[in-house]
Order: sequence, then C-alpha cells, then structure tokens
Amino acid sequence: MKVVFVVGAGPAGLYASQKIARAGYSVIILNRDIKPGGLAEYGIYPAKEKMKGGLRKQFAKILELPQVSYFGHLPVGQGYALHLDELRELDPAALVFAVGAQGTKKLGLPGEEARGVYSAKNFVYHYNRLPPFSTQDYSTGKRVAIVGMGNVAVDIARWLLEDDPEHKAEEVTIVARRGPFEAKFDEKEFAHVEQHLDRRSFQDELERVKDRIAAVGEDIAKVPETTFPILARPYTEPVKPRLRFRFLCSPKEIVPSADGRIAKLVVTENLLVARDGGTAAKATDQTDTLDFDTMIFAIGDTADPNVGLPFAKDSYVTNPDTTTGEHAAYEVFDSATGKVMTGTFVVGWARKASEGLVGVARFDAEKGATHILQYLEGAADRQTATPTEIAKRIERGGRQLVDKAGLECLGRAEAAQAQALGLPSFKFAEDAKMLAAIAEEKRANTPVPADD
Repeated sequence: MKVVFVVGAGPAGLYASQKIARAGYSVIILNRDIKPGGLAEYGIYPAKEKMKGGLRKQFAKILELPQVSYFGHLPVGQGYALHLDELRELDPAALVFAVGAQGTKKLGLPGEEARGVYSAKNFVYHYNRLPPFSTQDYSTGKRVAIVGMGNVAVDIARWLLEDDPEHKAEEVTIVARRGPFEAKFDEKEFAHVEQHLDRRSFQDELERVKDRIAAVGEDIAKVPETTFPILARPYTEPVKPRLRFRFLCSPKEIVPSADGRIAKLVVTENLLVARDGGTAAKATDQTDTLDFDTMIFAIGDTADPNVGLPFAKDSYVTNPDTTTGEHAAYEVFDSATGKVMTGTFVVGWARKASEGLVGVARFDAEKGATHILQYLEGAADRQTATPTEIAKRIERGGRQLVDKAGLECLGRAEAAQAQALGLPSFKFAEDAKMLAAIAEEKRANTPVPADD
C-alpha cells in the first residue's frame, strides 16, 4: 500500500488525510503539537465550546480510521526534531504539507522589538493555552492598541475587555488603516464587545475623518446602517473597560520607555482613495503620537520558512505553470531548479496564508487531495518506513512522540481535570504536563500481572 505523509494536523491536514485514507492509501500524520486541531483547537475563541466540541468529534473520527497513523510532538523543518531531508529519506509516496501559517508578519517598524509588542497569532495561542506560548510573557497593560479591523482583532479585544483573568486593560483601541466602512469583522462577533464601545469618542472620531472618507463618496451618516448598527440604538454609557477606534492611520514608529516596553505609537495619518472598485489608504506627511503600553498586530500571518520548502513572501512556492491544470496550485515548485518537487504538495494556509477559516481550509484540503490522489495513481510503489520504524528513529534522538493511544490517554486525563474543576473543558498548558498525564494514564490502565 502506498503511504502518504501529511505534515500538520490542523483542519487542512486532517481533512486531506481523511480523503486520501478513504481512497485506500495509508496516511501518517506528523504534527508539531501534541494535540491535533491546529487553529480549530488553539485559534477559535475559548468560549466557543460548542464549535470546538463539534470539530473535535469530527477530527476524532478521522483519527479513528485504521489507515491513519498519528505522531504528535514532532515538528518538521530546519532545526526541528525531523529535518525535511530526513523526512524524504523515509520514502513516502507523497508528502503533503498542511502546516498552516506559523510565521509572523511584521511591519518592520522602528522599535518593533520593544516589550509589549505582539503578533495576534502568538497572543491568541497564549490565551488558548498552546505550548510553549501558553507560558511565555504576553503581559498587557492599561492602554492596548490592536492593529487591524477583522474578526481576529475583535476576538483579542473581547479577551482583553471581557475574559482576561488579569483584567489590566482600561482602554482598548482598534487602529485601522482605512475607515469605518472598511471594517472586516462580522456583526455577530462585534456584538460580544459593542457594550464597551465609547460612543461619544466614536462620534468624535467619525467627525475627525468625515471629510477624508467623503472624498471617496462615503457618508458617515450611513455608518449605523452598515458596519456599526449599535449607533442606531438608544445611547447607553459604555461598560468599562472602554473600546475606542482610531481610523485612517498606520503605525510608523514604536517608542519604548526607559524599561524597554512600548510607551508611545507614532502613526501616519492616511487619506482614503478609490482603487480597483474599492478603497485604499494613502499615507500623508502628517503624523500623531498616541500613548499605549501594549500593541498587538492583527494583520495576518506568513508561512514558516524554517520548514525548508521553497518560500516567497507569505507562502510556499507553488507551480506557476497554470496551463498544466489547477493541480499546479498545490504542487511545490523549486524556483532554484525551475522544476516541480515531485510528489510534494501544500494545502490550506500553507498554500495561501491566512485565507479563510475552517470551512475554507476543508474545501482547499479536499480539493488538493483530489489532485494528490490523481498523482498517486501513477506513482511508483515504495518501501516507505512503517510507523513503528519512524517512531524508533525519532525516539532514539530523545524525542517523545504521542500516538493515537496517547491522545486517548490525554483526553481522559483532561476530562478528569475538567470534571474536578467544574469546567466544560480543560487543557494542559505545557507539553511536559501533557506527556506526564499520558504516562500516568497508561500506568493506571496497564493490568498488573497476576502472581504465579
């Protein structure tokens, strides 16, 4: 039986694995994290238990397929537990990378390395208890700037305004390059934080930018009926902490305090201009300086170049020759040799970083799997390493892997913790604690040999 390695166990990796396995091939999933799920486990807002629970059940059914093997706690790439060349030495019939967008997109601002400046992805990982981010310093202060105006920015604002156990924030400001009509968040997501909106401050902000947005035919009087329907309802005082907006400005420079933490953000004021049927921000020479002690970039992510695949801009390089068919978009292309990397594919955010949510990832993975299956039909049989051989090879290097049996043990241990604490669910926040819980479950469920 031909064996396919799938690197990554987020939605894209799992749904691709399901389609390939159901077609009769053997699949070995190699996952950086101990637990599967990727952003479905560690990116969806913590309070969305029903959504997470439904996805966990779907993923568990995929892992129950007898043709699917699983190894968690196994990062792949340069400087990781398993190098890409070592992975190829195991001789799979095909390699599918579904590793998501694990790189961090930065703006290259002066002062960007100041303490208190974070990427949204890493900050979300922190409060969703993904090791090692869960135990790293993502401390926040009283005045927080969130750069970006999509659902991720609103999720982070919700955490700071509603659910952060430290409750340090007194004011959260959404900093947006464009205006109120260009907000990208969903109304149902904003509903979680709208009671914190400082409506007087918001009206002042609309007045500040009204002439600039009018230049592209936008009328601030229509904001309540489009992106901010709360403004059409009777006025109520904002619930503390306050939520504010700063439109038509882009970060220019971060000014740290004497202790190295961000103290001020210099922004460039923007004009709004018409472009390609939409709008775009155009920088002016005017700047302003705002007081913040925390700043979080919610501007999307990039693929991780350390995986070792050919990389350009935000994602891995795929076959540019689209005349060969739509499968080209999933084939990894080596620009150094000018050739396709035979049998190597990317799906999901590894193919197109930060594109859509779970439903989009599933669609892309299953579409990519269709092309992978076409490739496998003509691929030669190989002597691919078995799951046992892979485990022995990795564990000889001192790496402790987690297989499907280990996941079951971890599930029982976390369920017991949740019950003991009276919580709907529980997650260990450190790899060492997960591994220890798995070992303890195995010991507790191993029959004691009877005396002769």
